[in-house]
Amino acid sequence: MDEFTSSPRLRSDSTGSSTSQGSRSKVLLRQRLSQLLTCIEDMSSDDEANEEVSRTLDEAFQLCGCPIPTDTFRLHMVTWNVATAEPPEDITSLLQLDVQPSTDLYVIGLQEVNATPLRFISDMLMEDSWSHAFMNTLAPRGFVKVTSIRMQGLLLLVFAKQIHLPYIRNIQTTYTRTGIFGYWGNKGGVTVRFSFYGHMVCFLNCHLAAHVNYTLQRVDEIEYILETQELDIDDTPHVRDHKLAFWFGDLNFRIADHGLHFLRSSINKERLNLLWDKDQLTMMKKKEPFLQEFEEGPLNFKPTYKFARNSETYDTSGKKRKPAWTDRILWRIKPKVLPSEDDDEKASTSTYDELDEYPLLVTQNKYTSDMSYGVSDHKPVIAIFSLELRKCFATPLVHISPLGEWSADQDALLNYTIQEDFMSSTWDWIGLYKVGFKSVFDYETFVWVREKELPETKEVIQISVNKDKVPLLFGHYVLGYYSTNLESIVGLSADFQILESKRAAMEGLVPENINGLNK
Repeated sequence: MDEFTSSPRLRSDSTGSSTSQGSRSKVLLRQRLSQLLTCIEDMSSDDEANEEVSRTLDEAFQLCGCPIPTDTFRLHMVTWNVATAEPPEDITSLLQLDVQPSTDLYVIGLQEVNATPLRFISDMLMEDSWSHAFMNTLAPRGFVKVTSIRMQGLLLLVFAKQIHLPYIRNIQTTYTRTGIFGYWGNKGGVTVRFSFYGHMVCFLNCHLAAHVNYTLQRVDEIEYILETQELDIDDTPHVRDHKLAFWFGDLNFRIADHGLHFLRSSINKERLNLLWDKDQLTMMKKKEPFLQEFEEGPLNFKPTYKFARNSETYDTSGKKRKPAWTDRILWRIKPKVLPSEDDDEKASTSTYDELDEYPLLVTQNKYTSDMSYGVSDHKPVIAIFSLELRKCFATPLVHISPLGEWSADQDALLNYTIQEDFMSSTWDWIGLYKVGFKSVFDYETFVWVREKELPETKEVIQISVNKDKVPLLFGHYVLGYYSTNLESIVGLSADFQILESKRAAMEGLVPENINGLNK
């Protein structure tokens, strides 16, 4: 029996977990009434005032009496110290590909990816073997690598269902070294942040200092990363500025005080609760306020370090390392302070209004490890979350579509329209992707957008694609508009077919058909 299934699911709310729905509705009602009074004072005629009063009251009562429509998305996270090993042949159980409801986002954090100088240079020129393994497994299921970042042995990968790509914007990555006084990247943190349907989310994958006696150094390192790591965006320059942030990785916290015999006995008897109070991260959360802001599910799975490789047996080497929950996944909802009932000025601010009208609810559905993988001395840890949110927008920035039939026998045409003003650029481009493409840059060909001047909003732009750039063989494809400034695809066409070209048979790519027989 899965131990986690008997544990209550953990839920976090962007409006503050200690705040009831009734009190939030009350504040919103006061806010709308305050706006109503302002409208009445500003109106020049009774008719205009009556119309505005009616509209504002309707809005207030709807907010207080009706549920806000939301969508739920499934996030699957993995952290794994792979100890320089190559990926196993099959990683499908790690990704739980056949679960229902299906996953929308995969975020995978690895530590100790092989980073010898020759290997690291090779991986900079081409994708590393772990990235290839995940892309090859996920692409046939319709997932695309959105972005990644690597700092020596630390690797962070983000995948999304193709349908979500136009709504993942403002992607940024950064890293912080903490090894050898901050000059070496064997330890530290790599970060990816982006806007998901308008909600700012951030993922920080860390590998902190090792060994049982370095608890305070680990706390100092994560505090340093959180305080000094900067992102080039005004409203969320640091990890904790995001509405939702995840901190995970090989955090290297150990189990204090207990001897090896007691640890192994408690684990073998499945009495893991006897070890929780001496978990160093749990102990430090009681002392450090900034750690208390991060939530974590119950540790109802065996400690994930240290194992003899290719086994489920804890360390049998001469060192006999004590088992520990070194590999963790935590999350943090940005704290919100509700205005007091006497503070009418705060109640009318647009900031609070915006945040409450677009809430974010996080529910952890699973927190476990997968003991079946033995390539490393660590076992991978998996966390599955439901993100319930109200979309801030549901329309892509760019609408794009092919025109007419496409084949390599003639130049092809496409249309695109800027639907909403954004930082478009003449360096933007439109890629032709085969269905099942692995990443943003896994295109068959591309064309630049209109070069001479930026288009007006709602202006329809037509672009020709030279027939020599069109694939010769039949296949299913999509067009994607890539924004250089936003570093993401902001428009995606529906699937369409490219027909087999007559040139394909002439060039010997397909058998020539004569009188119904393949020659």
